[in-house]
Amino acid sequence: MLVSHYFEFESHVTGGISESVSHQRKMLRKQEIPYTTKPRMDADVLHCNVMGPRSAYYARKADCPVVAHTHVTAEDFGESFRFTNALAKPLRPYLKRAYGLADELVCPSEYNRGVIDSYTDRPTRVITNGVDTEKLDGYESLREEYLDRYDLSPPVVFLVGHVIKRKGLETFVETARNLPDVDFAWFGPIDRELKGRSTKRLIDNSPSNCTFTGFIDDIRGAFAAGDIFFFPTYEENEGIALLEAMAAGKPPVVRDIETFSWLTDGDDAVKSDSDEGFIEAIHRLEAADERERIGEQARERSEPYHLDSVAPSYEKLYTEVGQ
Repeated sequence: MLVSHYFEFESHVTGGISESVSHQRKMLRKQEIPYTTKPRMDADVLHCNVMGPRSAYYARKADCPVVAHTHVTAEDFGESFRFTNALAKPLRPYLKRAYGLADELVCPSEYNRGVIDSYTDRPTRVITNGVDTEKLDGYESLREEYLDRYDLSPPVVFLVGHVIKRKGLETFVETARNLPDVDFAWFGPIDRELKGRSTKRLIDNSPSNCTFTGFIDDIRGAFAAGDIFFFPTYEENEGIALLEAMAAGKPPVVRDIETFSWLTDGDDAVKSDSDEGFIEAIHRLEAADERERIGEQARERSEPYHLDSVAPSYEKLYTEVGQ
């Protein structure tokens, strides 16, 4: 079997989609499934990760089954970077056509599958993006270095990923403003030239206890310095950084949205749908014993998402789609 594992815009797309593709390729290697990153029409399976115009063209021309990942939806495209709100509306009809070209669609979560069901009637299956625990190896040793580098005092409330409005930027900033004695840190690229005016204003006017680190060269430092993972996102297909935080035993505070229905409030996460609730949740997790309890539950809950557990799903996918 040869899989054409194609990632259109690979040199330009970063963040969760890029991480997911990296995870997939690592899992293919674990399963010893031969693949090429080139769009091969004569492969046994063509697997497209972003259904851009080239992917759509190759999907039409392919002499083999086509699998498409549904990383991108109009729902999670808005409130990301400059102009994405304007592009979200025409994106939906385009994706309906593009996803309709696949023989099977891979959705990273049940929530995402529910969204995609409103786009097309193509067969879908859920395969998590997974969490690469090897990427986190040794993160604990970096704690003092990263606390000192960003002048942070534990317990640190943190988030990892691109700084974008959709991920709850305003909530993150305002929660920090209402908890002036707690340090907040958002680890990840800011890409100021791609931000809208309101997003830049939120960053520039954030309180002194709210740090935006920008890109960091070793992402393990974020999980070393952070104690409470605060993820007030409004829309998410799954959330790889959340899975990483859970695998590192960091208790997550998340917005109570359908994407996170697989988490249990008070057990492996703390959920809220209000600003007041987020403040209360962080107050609650300032207690070390509560952080440890929920963090350990979160670590255990993340285990089925480890790449070793997920990898066999790809062998099954390619075998079944080719039948």
